[in-house]
Amino acid sequence: MVREDGKRNFALRESSGTESSVFSGNTPRQAALKAARRLEPGSSEESADRTELRLREKGTDKVHIYDGWAWNETAPDNKPDWMPDDITEANVSKKGIEHIEE
Repeated sequence: MVREDGKRNFALRESSGTESSVFSGNTPRQAALKAARRLEPGSSEESADRTELRLREKGTDKVHIYDGWAWNETAPDNKPDWMPDDITEANVSKKGIEHIEE
């Protein structure tokens, strides 16, 4: 379902099928990146643990499947005053789409 502002809602599905959080974005990848930022960050991108993220698009039977990981990094020199010195970065890699049958 596309909202009036063009964004879509994606529910994070647990392995049990329960949906714990909802992330919005124009694309499934944008929502997956938001979900990945909540993962336990590693000390670097190479050492970060990969976690499978399953996002069901609200109003459809599509489940977008990603591998996500997060890591800590030093903020850029031109950061705004409110930004902390260490920030969490994230990345995702799409694995595919499944259709659920409920």
